[in-house]
Amino acid sequence: MKKIVLILSILLCSTVMFSQKVKVIEGGFKNLKGITVYNLEFDYTGVQIPKYDSEEAFLKDKMEKRENKKAGAGEEFKKSWFADREERYEPKFIESFNKRFDGEVRVAKDIDAEYTMKIHSTMMWAGYNVGVVRKNSKLEATVSVYKTSNPSEVLWSANYTKVEGSGAMGYDFDSGYRISEAYAKLAKEVAYNIKKKAK
Repeated sequence: MKKIVLILSILLCSTVMFSQKVKVIEGGFKNLKGITVYNLEFDYTGVQIPKYDSEEAFLKDKMEKRENKKAGAGEEFKKSWFADREERYEPKFIESFNKRFDGEVRVAKDIDAEYTMKIHSTMMWAGYNVGVVRKNSKLEATVSVYKTSNPSEVLWSANYTKVEGSGAMGYDFDSGYRISEAYAKLAKEVAYNIKKKAK
């Protein structure tokens, strides 16, 4: 019995440790040494939705299905799909990142800072929760840091994949909430990498 518990514990730890993946594509973490504040920019252009050719195709499908059930529900879904970015995902990323540094390093939107951190979301999937069956949300993003006055001067850029979001104890029936948790996980991973490698 003890052996089974030990094996399960190892498997669980492995899943947590290797769920998110990061691949540096330009520059390096060491280039971020000494930076204490970042202007934060979010970019959703070209975001891919699994099983759909484009975000537009995804929205068209989801809106039509909702509209067939209730008039106006399609537009309501589209409105919330875009509003969640500024109202939920971005604040969640900021909160999660900043609390890892306890004030020593911070990110904020629309501030005057020498360096900008750009979060380009390249893939987003809401997952689902229908009570008895659920799947985590999934997020992929390219995170870059560049000189605010010269965006072509990239200090570091990396692709983050297999970032998953879920609510505590499975109480995450709202898709926007599940995705916001993926942004929190992304921020946690970026902050961890900077703390560990930007020395």
